[in-house]
Amino acid sequence: MSMASDRPRALSGIQPTAGSFHLGNYLGAVRQYVALQETHDAFYMVVDLHAITVPQDPAELRANTRLATAQLLAAGLDPQRCTLFVQSHVPEHAQLAWVMNCITGFGEASRMTQFKDKSAKQGTDRATVGLFTYPILQVADILLYQADAVPVGEDQRQHVELTRDLAERFNTRFGPTFTVPAPHIVKEVAKIYDLQDPTIKMSKSASTPKGLINLLDEPRATAKKIKSAVTDTGSEIVFDTAAKPGVSNLLTIYSTLTGVTIADLEQKYEGKLYGALKTDLADVMVDFVTPFRARTQEYLDDPETLDSILAEGAEKARTVAAETLAQTYDRVGFLPAKH
Repeated sequence: MSMASDRPRALSGIQPTAGSFHLGNYLGAVRQYVALQETHDAFYMVVDLHAITVPQDPAELRANTRLATAQLLAAGLDPQRCTLFVQSHVPEHAQLAWVMNCITGFGEASRMTQFKDKSAKQGTDRATVGLFTYPILQVADILLYQADAVPVGEDQRQHVELTRDLAERFNTRFGPTFTVPAPHIVKEVAKIYDLQDPTIKMSKSASTPKGLINLLDEPRATAKKIKSAVTDTGSEIVFDTAAKPGVSNLLTIYSTLTGVTIADLEQKYEGKLYGALKTDLADVMVDFVTPFRARTQEYLDDPETLDSILAEGAEKARTVAAETLAQTYDRVGFLPAKH
């Protein structure tokens, strides 16, 4: 199937540093990727250049890059419907990033909140220049493909704003070159919270092992985590994020995975205890993760197919990226290379 070029273009990337995707990743981002490939000319990449802004074990990074790709495919990305590739396989990302670095103000870059957060954790002396400038690499990632929409969480909106600012600055200074993208923030995306502390978002960095649902964990371990999730005072199963954050989180997970509305779930469990909800949700989770794990493993067991999907994706991506970079270099005034 050829991709429809008259569709708006979407672009997003996922880090290859986490090993297994967790439930929050999947429901917050990956599921949107799958839906967008039906309505957009979608480009998705495993962002290994971003991964090395913090220290990585080389063998682990390679393995995690394949693992991330396998999970994206297992989740439903179809290489016939989207372009799936590894960022470092398209050298134009780093090349365009340098040009964008040169039109970005130092103060502008230092105001990016994620750098402040990450450097505070590491200590400023240990934070790399790459960590400081990675939002500008993100700008290049987006502009390279002339993306109309960038599916991001609310916490990434600032990065899309920087992309818009730099695209407009370049277009004003050098002539129309880049599409100015819009953030594609899906309003109804459910936020998934830590099972042991439902006041914090489920994440690799903040969650405890018992509070995090990794999709590649043994299904029995996942069921056990659901059954030992923190609940709230009282026994009523109602959705109330202020008074009952634990129960509300479980209802959100249940509703998001099954499509049953929260109101219908409240009705279903009226007069029942928390244990009934947990037991049923544990079954729902096992039914979801079991085929996901099996599909991921099938791709991992066939690295040749995985690598050929990525090679084909990189070729499709480079067709678009090379054209954008050539136009950018020409606008900036670089002497064209003669072949």
